[in-house]
Amino acid sequence: MEQAKENQENNTFKEDVIEGLTRFPKRLLSKYFYDKKGDEIFQQIMSMPEYYLTDCEMEILSTQTADISRLFESDYTPFELIELGAGDGKKTKVLLKYMLEKQVDFVYKPIDISHNILEILEKDLNQKLPTLRVKTEIGEYFGVLERLKNYTQRRKVILMLGSNIGNLLHPQAISFLNKLKNTMNDEDILLMGFDQKKSPDKILAAYNDSTKITEAFNFNILERINRELGADFDVKKFMHWPSYNPESGTTKSFLVAKEEMYVYLKDADLTIHFDRWETIHTEISQKYTDDVIQWLANEAGLEIVTSFTDKKAYYKDYVFQKRN
Repeated sequence: MEQAKENQENNTFKEDVIEGLTRFPKRLLSKYFYDKKGDEIFQQIMSMPEYYLTDCEMEILSTQTADISRLFESDYTPFELIELGAGDGKKTKVLLKYMLEKQVDFVYKPIDISHNILEILEKDLNQKLPTLRVKTEIGEYFGVLERLKNYTQRRKVILMLGSNIGNLLHPQAISFLNKLKNTMNDEDILLMGFDQKKSPDKILAAYNDSTKITEAFNFNILERINRELGADFDVKKFMHWPSYNPESGTTKSFLVAKEEMYVYLKDADLTIHFDRWETIHTEISQKYTDDVIQWLANEAGLEIVTSFTDKKAYYKDYVFQKRN
């Protein structure tokens, strides 16, 4: 079963890469950043001084832990804490530790597309929080949303930290939130992180750090294609180029070909042509205001219950429930 699932994931990766590199303009899906090497690089990104998002959300979860926990407990009914895109769980562990100490009745279900990061997370939780009831699940957000419909035995508290919703343009975000809403019962709640608009310089620096860790993160997707699809990308022939539009609140990342070239994908027996200065769009990261988030919620059939923010108001975790 596991081998069949792995083969399917490899086939999907191959199909998405072929589709993305043969379209115009070219693109690669940011979810494929996260293989073993990509996971390691992203841990470095979250520790960068320029990458304020992690510190801001950690501040929220560390200083407002009791309020968030009380919100999760509701009428002290047991619940399932389901985290989409759990990663290494660094921030969530603050909540988990607190709730265990308060003997809150819950089961933690971290979900991520990376086998590697979930194995690391589960091992770490077993060592540091041995009494925690945890069940990891591997999958993509949209696939997991369907499985969430079966989690009806207990009330659901759904977490999506790190402003991962920002990887979607607004129409896609509304669709995602609507599908997520359809998996929720009236008593379920959703806590989701949204990076806020702020100084354009501050935002752009988070995606264009001086140590070039984010550049390495983007280049890794080409190296992964080399490793897994037998391609011959020369990453030195590309440059990493992030941009930020303060009007739309959209950060975009590109890999730009510095010269004309041909790249061969052995496993697909496919040659890809690049013009000089041709781009591969690799990632977006949307930034928000309260008004935009209210609009997204309304369009998706959700209502905002409350929100938590850091002292600089750089970042907010919003709590939603289904609109009746």
